[in-house]
Amino acid sequence: MAKKSVVWTATAIKQRREILKYWTLRNKSTTYAEKLLILIKDRIHLIATNPSAGKPTSHAETREAAMGNFSIYYKTAKQQIIITSFWDNRQEPEKIVKLLKK
Repeated sequence: MAKKSVVWTATAIKQRREILKYWTLRNKSTTYAEKLLILIKDRIHLIATNPSAGKPTSHAETREAAMGNFSIYYKTAKQQIIITSFWDNRQEPEKIVKLLKK
């Protein structure tokens, strides 16, 4: 299967940025954030080459790729993977439900 291009929504970009910022400030170092970026890159590569790798969710056409304490929510289009959310799973689950319904 050919690798699909990956597009991040503005919401997902903001979420990723906020999570990375939080961990950088909390740890007073960029080390964890850099490791997280590598994990994200690896998971995105897996999703782009195998879109069905993530588990289906109860939300229309949305799949979840878990990464320990984090999840990437995405939809598959003909030539693209659309990242709709980058989520810290330690947050209240109701927040992600509301976000995915939009």
